[in-house]
Amino acid sequence: MRGVSLTLTQGLVHGLVGANGAGKSTLIKIIAGAERPTAGVLRWQGTPADWRRPADAQAAGVAVVHQQSPVAPALSVLENVYLGQKSARLWRPRDRQRDFDALCSSIGFAIDPSAPVSELSVGDRQMVSILRALAQHPSLILLDEPTASITPAERAGVLGAVRSLATSGVAVVFVSHFLNEVMQVCDVVSVLRDGTLVDELDASSMSVERMVSGIVGNRLRAVENSKPAHEFGPAVLKVRNLKSVRMAEPVTLDVKRGEIVGIAGLLGSGRTSLLKAIFGADRRTSGEVLVDDKPLAPSPAAAVKGGVAFVPEDRLGQGLIGDWEIWRNVSMADLGQLSRRFKLLNPAKERARAIQACAELGVVAASIDTPVKDLSGGNAQKVVFAKWIYKAHHVLLLDEPTAGVDVGGKADLIKLIRALAARGMGIVVVLSEFEELLSVTDRVLVLRHGNITADFASDEVSVSELTASAGGLA
Repeated sequence: MRGVSLTLTQGLVHGLVGANGAGKSTLIKIIAGAERPTAGVLRWQGTPADWRRPADAQAAGVAVVHQQSPVAPALSVLENVYLGQKSARLWRPRDRQRDFDALCSSIGFAIDPSAPVSELSVGDRQMVSILRALAQHPSLILLDEPTASITPAERAGVLGAVRSLATSGVAVVFVSHFLNEVMQVCDVVSVLRDGTLVDELDASSMSVERMVSGIVGNRLRAVENSKPAHEFGPAVLKVRNLKSVRMAEPVTLDVKRGEIVGIAGLLGSGRTSLLKAIFGADRRTSGEVLVDDKPLAPSPAAAVKGGVAFVPEDRLGQGLIGDWEIWRNVSMADLGQLSRRFKLLNPAKERARAIQACAELGVVAASIDTPVKDLSGGNAQKVVFAKWIYKAHHVLLLDEPTAGVDVGGKADLIKLIRALAARGMGIVVVLSEFEELLSVTDRVLVLRHGNITADFASDEVSVSELTASAGGLA
C-alpha cells in the first residue's frame, strides 16, 4: 500500500473497494492495530495514534470483523460473542442474555445462544463474529467482507445493521465485493488499485460502472460475455439415485466431459450436501457415483483416487491449512508425484510446483513462503484450485468458488473454470448469485428440498426465471 489518505466520519458508512492485492486488507489491519504503517500518520479522534497491537485499537473503540473471522468451535454462541469481555455489567447471566438479545435484535438475527458454534453453517459463524464485534459497542467498526459467505436473507440483516450503526453515530468502514451492497449502504466510497487511492465517490457520483472502472475496467464483463462455444464429450460423472442422511430425496444426474453444470437453489435446498455426497464426505445411505463408468466407494479418499476434486465453500477451514506456506498447500493433494523414492518428500519439486502455479494462476503474494492465511480471498482460492489442477482429475466440484472474491478475482476464476472445462473436466458448481451462475455454466439444475426440479440450458433461462424456479414459483 502506497500513500493512501482517507477520513472516516462518525455517522457515515465509508466503503472500500478494490481488486485482490489492492491494499484493502492491509489498510484494515493498520487501522485495527494489527500492522504498523511504515510512513504517514494515523489519527484517532484528532490525536496521533501509535497502536502497537490490536488490543490498543480495541481499547480505543475500534472493532473489526474479518472475512474469515476466527471462532471457538467448542464454545457456544453466547460464549463466543462475549469471549474476552471483562465488563462488570455482563457478569450476571441475566444481564449477558439481555445484552445478547439486544444485539441480535439490532441486526435482525435470531439464533440459539446455547448452540455449539461447531454445528453452525459458515454464514451463521460469520454472524456470530459480527455479534462479537458489536458486543464491544465500538466507535468505529471495520467490516471486511462481512457478507461474503452468508445468505441473501442474512445479508439484508447485516446491511440494515450497518445503516443502524451509522444512524446511531458509529463510524463504519464497509469492504465488500458486492458492489450493489456498497451502493445500498455507503455514503462515501474509496477505490484502491495497486496500493493507491484511485477514486473517491460520494452519494452524488456513486455508480457501479464507475467503481468497476476504477477497480479493473470492463475486465469481468468481458469475461462474462465471452462464453466460448465448445463440444462436450461423453458423460464423465454419473450420479444414480444418490441419497444421504442430509438429503431429502435421491438425486440422479450426468455431467459430460467439458461441461460446466450449475446447481441453483435457495438456502436449505441441499446444494452443499449434494456435492459432499458425490465426494463421499457426507455419509451415503443409497445410490451410486460413477466416474468414467467406474463406481466410487463412499469416501473422500476413494473420490480423489477415482479422479474427483472438491473445492469447498470454507476454503480456510476445509480447503487449506492456514498456517502452512503456499508451496506446502499446493502440493498436499499430490504428494505421491512430488516425492523421491521410498515416498520421501521432495521440497524442491514441491516449491517448483508452487512457483509454476502462482505464475499460471496469477497468485499475488510476496513469495511462495507466504502463509495462505495472509492471502486475500481470491488468491487463497487460487491456491485451493492449484492443489487439484496438476493431477489427472476428471471431475471438479466447486462450492461457492467466488465467495469473498472481488471483481477482478472473479474474472480470473471464471477464466480458470472455463479453461479446466476446455481440458475435458466435468465441472459441477454451486453459486448463490444466479447471474454469475448463468454466466459461467452451460447447464443449470434447480435443486429444491433436496430434489432436482428443473434442468435449463444456461443461455435459455433468465435470472428471474431461475429465481422463480428455485423458489417453487414456476
